[in-house]
Amino acid sequence: MFDDLSQKLDGVLAKLRQRGVLTEPMIREGLREVRRVLLEADVNFQVTRDFLKRVQEKALGDAVLKSVSPGQQIVKIVHDELVTLLGGEEALGLQWAPSPPTVIMLVGLQGSGKTTTVAKLARRLARQGKKPLMAACDIYRPAAVDQLVDLGAQVDLPVHRGEEGEDVLAVARAALSRARAERRQALLVDTAGRLQIDEPMMLELRKLKAELQPQEILLVADAMTGQEAVNIAQGFDDALGLTGLILTKMDGDARGGAALSIHGVTGKPIKFVGVGEGVDALDSADPRRLAGRILQMGDVVGLVERAQAAMDVEEQARLEEKVLGKGRFTLEDFLSTLRQVQRMGPLEQLVKLIPGVGAKLPTANVDPRRMKHIEAIILSMTPEERRKPEILNGSRRARIARGSGRPVAEVNRLLKQFKEMQKIMKQVRGFMPM
Repeated sequence: MFDDLSQKLDGVLAKLRQRGVLTEPMIREGLREVRRVLLEADVNFQVTRDFLKRVQEKALGDAVLKSVSPGQQIVKIVHDELVTLLGGEEALGLQWAPSPPTVIMLVGLQGSGKTTTVAKLARRLARQGKKPLMAACDIYRPAAVDQLVDLGAQVDLPVHRGEEGEDVLAVARAALSRARAERRQALLVDTAGRLQIDEPMMLELRKLKAELQPQEILLVADAMTGQEAVNIAQGFDDALGLTGLILTKMDGDARGGAALSIHGVTGKPIKFVGVGEGVDALDSADPRRLAGRILQMGDVVGLVERAQAAMDVEEQARLEEKVLGKGRFTLEDFLSTLRQVQRMGPLEQLVKLIPGVGAKLPTANVDPRRMKHIEAIILSMTPEERRKPEILNGSRRARIARGSGRPVAEVNRLLKQFKEMQKIMKQVRGFMPM
């Protein structure tokens, strides 16, 4: 997410950070470079101009020019203005109805990832202790209803589907009644998309809005469409009065321009961003955290959220007892930990959430295939070998190497690293109070 934009911005700001003294010409030249980077990232021209005007006014003040570290001060100004550009200081969550269910309509063009996003959002709400119900109101696209039902089975959450021949309003009405009867806190409505904004589509959505009286109308927009996502948001907002947006495919080749332009042009907040295909790959779009990611400052809160969503509580407690208690940490435990980390998402994404690490660690060092290789090596061992790696002699290691398709040297390296890990865990236990 924001990879290209982050690298280019960091390159420009690094030049300013390295200078002990900054003059007005230096700052103006640096901001011209920032302007070029933002426009190349497909940020709206007017939004870019207003952003740089605010940054320049603050950057040319005496507080910066006479500062001990003017470069760092400018980075802070850019960070704060990015926060403003993305919606301001406060992260805007979902608006909840005084009495349940809270109705959340998801709208958007066909192909934006709307149906998948409904399931992702339902999964997120369920993990927060809410009881969501999904309504399959896209009765036009072939297999759209079946797709949502399948996704519902994946996340173990209910989906309301209409009877054969029912129109959209009837399906929505029945879904709302069911949500009330089952005391569901949220009703997530998957609406039909089109290949373009047209009046029949908007008329149906307006009828749905009148029928359901939703607390949230969220536009699901494909971030890879760039400035067209901003135009689409304006069209839907004019017709329906959006309360926010969800940007999908932020893990792809999106240049980041849509994310930085939408709030500036429409005034509507980005509430969530899709960062992968998995049902857990939906992050909250906190402006401060997003600005931190863009400037490669990391996102610890995002990392913790992913860990909470991916970690098995019982398994985590068992592993903690092994590490801090008297139990022995084995290769089986290591494999379990590895799998839990993999469920958090691609390793290269996780590294970028750690402050000060993502920008410095080469991509080669976080190759996701490395984790698969480790898993293959451990799975090629017998249960006894995983519990007692000290019995692994030369012939056993050669057999494991053949079984996993990895060289013997790699097997030896893994075992050496695991042995070092066990030593560290013993030291940790030694520091724990009796």
